[in-house]
Amino acid sequence: MASLLQPERVIYLVRGDKKKQIRAPLSQLYFCRYCSELRSLDCLENMPSAEAKLKKNRCANCFDCPCCMHTLSTRATNIPAPLPDDPTKTTMKKAYYLACGFCRWTSRDVGMADKSVASGGWQEPENPHTQRINKLIEYYQQLAQRERQERDRKKLARRRQCMPLAFSEKYGLGTRLQRQRPGAPISTLAGLSLKEGEDQKEISIDPAQALDEVEPLPEDCYTRPINLPEVTTLRQRLLQPDFQPPGASQLHPKHKHLLMKRSLRCRKCEHNLSKPEFNPTSIKFKIQLVAVSYIPEVRIMSIPNLRHMKESQVLLTLTNPVENLTHVTLVACEEGDPEDLNNTAKKEGDTDVLVSFKIRHDFRNLAAPIRPNDEVAEAPTEAIWLTHHVELSLGPLVL
Repeated sequence: MASLLQPERVIYLVRGDKKKQIRAPLSQLYFCRYCSELRSLDCLENMPSAEAKLKKNRCANCFDCPCCMHTLSTRATNIPAPLPDDPTKTTMKKAYYLACGFCRWTSRDVGMADKSVASGGWQEPENPHTQRINKLIEYYQQLAQRERQERDRKKLARRRQCMPLAFSEKYGLGTRLQRQRPGAPISTLAGLSLKEGEDQKEISIDPAQALDEVEPLPEDCYTRPINLPEVTTLRQRLLQPDFQPPGASQLHPKHKHLLMKRSLRCRKCEHNLSKPEFNPTSIKFKIQLVAVSYIPEVRIMSIPNLRHMKESQVLLTLTNPVENLTHVTLVACEEGDPEDLNNTAKKEGDTDVLVSFKIRHDFRNLAAPIRPNDEVAEAPTEAIWLTHHVELSLGPLVL
């Protein structure tokens, strides 16, 4: 089939919030059985993990290859080591290093020392400007906190213009009340000020200074022949922004980013569309409502040579993913439909022929909610008719 390995040829239209329209293949969409509508990843919400945020979204044990970004594996080897009793004699000792099974990069290529245990403990090179960066972060965090307190103070002053507590910060009334009645609650405005006797640590930074002299380039910079395998790519440099190594011999492995298991919900009814198992070693899902399991899939079987102003016949196939019989109807778009690509003006230079239509099919929701009595539960599920907008990309015209 022409579209079996090219799913982008047949795309479905998803209507999101705020009149947002998203077009994607059926294999990349979800189907909410409660709303009976298609959902995409842009229409879903995910909850981030607080623990991953504390670890800066990095794994403490795994590393990425700095050349091809695949996961590095630990390799064992035997190296000769001198005996502690007799340095003149050697014995074989196990050593461990990092190696990439895809591009054959190893930690020995950049001069990283082997480790005596498999757990490793390889350390990333330290940025020489770490202290400067941390100080800048602390300074701007303090500045943002002051601005936030000033905004809260102004909001509270506008709400309580007739109350004396609105001027507690100016005249020190909040700290006086706190000293007279320790433990007693005071206003939010007084809580914004510092306690009596407590000094806020002022963080000051030295302004950056421009250098008059710049390190000169090597003498053979323009005459030395370039060996492309020894030069890092733009992606390799951007993955290490703190160093941006120009040469492949300066690439060091980085801790691997954590992969998160997300539970996706429908924004309209807030039911789960995808819920994986909690066990990180399991790839199964407790709930996985993918659209290809409920919506008939349209595929392009064969495409003839398309010529201008000549009639052509395109063969389509429909796949029924459910067990019961499904009735499907293909309907042309109505006149004036803004979603119809045949009525929209095509730009000059367009090479692909685009065809759009509506697909209507019946759907029986077998996941019925809990009913109050068993008599109603035994009643057959009524079928509802769903309509989806489908667009086909048939390729360019033949001249």
